[in-house]
Amino acid sequence: MKTPLFLGLAACAAVLSAPASAQSPKVDPAEHDQALALLKKSISFRTVIPGDQVKPYAEYLKSVLVQSGYTPDEVTVRPVLGTSILIARYPGADPHLKPIVIIDHMDVVEAKPADWTRDPFTPVVENGYVFGRGAIDDKFDVSMVITVLGKLRREGWRPGRDVILALSGDEETLQQTARVFAGELKNAELVLNGDGGGGELSEDGKPVYYGLQAAEKTYADFQIIVTNPGGHSSRPGKTNAIYQLSHDLERLEAYRFPVMTSEITMAGFKAAASQVQGPMGEALRRYVANPRDQGAIDTLSADPDFAGQLRTTCVATMIEGGHATNALPQKVMANVNCRIFPGTPSEEVRATLAKVIADPKARIERQNDGAIDAGASPLRPDVLAAVTKAVQARYPGLSVVPTMSAGATDSMFFRALGVPAYGIGGAFMKSSDDFAHGLNERVPVATIDGALFQWESVLKDLAK
Repeated sequence: MKTPLFLGLAACAAVLSAPASAQSPKVDPAEHDQALALLKKSISFRTVIPGDQVKPYAEYLKSVLVQSGYTPDEVTVRPVLGTSILIARYPGADPHLKPIVIIDHMDVVEAKPADWTRDPFTPVVENGYVFGRGAIDDKFDVSMVITVLGKLRREGWRPGRDVILALSGDEETLQQTARVFAGELKNAELVLNGDGGGGELSEDGKPVYYGLQAAEKTYADFQIIVTNPGGHSSRPGKTNAIYQLSHDLERLEAYRFPVMTSEITMAGFKAAASQVQGPMGEALRRYVANPRDQGAIDTLSADPDFAGQLRTTCVATMIEGGHATNALPQKVMANVNCRIFPGTPSEEVRATLAKVIADPKARIERQNDGAIDAGASPLRPDVLAAVTKAVQARYPGLSVVPTMSAGATDSMFFRALGVPAYGIGGAFMKSSDDFAHGLNERVPVATIDGALFQWESVLKDLAK
């Protein structure tokens, strides 16, 4: 899941572009061509879950690394829970140092060819974009990292500590493969995730800021269940399971979880406050000055780009109920999807839902969504410095802003174990170009060189 950045230009048209201009990093044209070819080949693997293409894709990536100088036993592909994972180890000079772990995912969201302009699993380069499912989420950064790790190995670079690449196989569904390798790699110094963070371009192509993902909301699905003896529809009584659930959902709709802050969300709000004009900009500045300003909170809560940064959110996403058109409903269910502010236990959220709904006849059950409670990562000076150096080599003077993703990535499994994780995706894109999970997914070809440069720069600085 390539999670959206904090500041959405589509909803905040008054954002000002940062005073930065593009500076082309020095990337060998052959390296660019290799990365583009790897991305195109990657898209051609239909790594949808359920499916059988994750393992062949992982084996292909292993072959690329082995051709670059890795020994076969340094790159392992193994089946895990109906899919596969890939683990590649780049040996460092000092085996006693904790390793740097790079994570990402090989699977993609389903795509129906009939709905697309082009076949989603036949890569097409057209009008400056690579089209195909996974083009941005997230075979882009997988391809960039594989290309860079192969280049560094061929050139004989020796990191000070081990660099481990861990690619999961079910991030878009239950995320259980990342849970497995997080447990195996919990001694890591830190984690760098390609499936998070990234750069924002304005609609005229100017850089706005780079988001360093240092936190993410965790994910939980709860089901509200109302049961009733039912009966013939010609004999309605005082209770009706559909009406009862409707009233429960009305109470949920009216409730707002308390506002919460962290150093990461406040850094994001401060950056936005300096760039957004109009009423929203005024609300941002008031909120930064006083996070208890209710007027500012109300204004920000009404904007989807900012609402999720303020608090835990829970929203009804599915309903199911009844068994016949001429019978009173016996069972009605609603799924409530919650995006939980880092550090808040999911059980605490379930208990809050029970209080808000205040229906002793309704059951609230946590679903098997595969998520886990996890806090935020500290803003480590070495990570901030390395990412800022790489980003500003691409766009001099551009702001690097710590962000909290509203969606969930595999980083949460490491954060839950106390291992700091950071999303440092290499792509810079316009908001209007972001079709992750949607139709005609694409990524700009022009962002490849900068991404290659960024990954190499950050790795050399942090793994030295």
